Amino acid sequence: MNQEYIEIELEEEPIELCNLLKVLDFAESGGQAKQLIAAGYVGVNGELCTIKRKKLYAGDTLYFNEETFMLTLAEGATPAERGQPTPPAAHQSSAPSASDKGKKSSQSGKKRRNKQKNNVDSVTGRKPISFG
Repeated sequence: MNQEYIEIELEEEPIELCNLLKVLDFAESGGQAKQLIAAGYVGVNGELCTIKRKKLYAGDTLYFNEETFMLTLAEGATPAERGQPTPPAAHQSSAPSASDKGKKSSQSGKKRRNKQKNNVDSVTGRKPISFG
């Protein structure tokens, strides 16, 4: 399938997907670019992409608004080495194993919140909210 595309020259690579949408004026702000990506309006290399900060390199294709864009590297720019994707780390289950049943977890008691009872404002009768 011979598809026409628009060529985009990168002076530096990699470039994050949300930043590329801003540079190309497809989005007015970074927040809007991230919303477009999260909503599924952007394709990368022939697949739907919802990774907002996906790193794009020369040779990648971008699909947006029924247009296809091919990323190339500008003359004189040094190509970046692509990192090999690392497999996700195996998650340890939070359930104790048979060998851990008689032991107490040393981590469970380290961080406990001090619950303050009756911590209400005398004027409004409301509990204070902390954003920090």
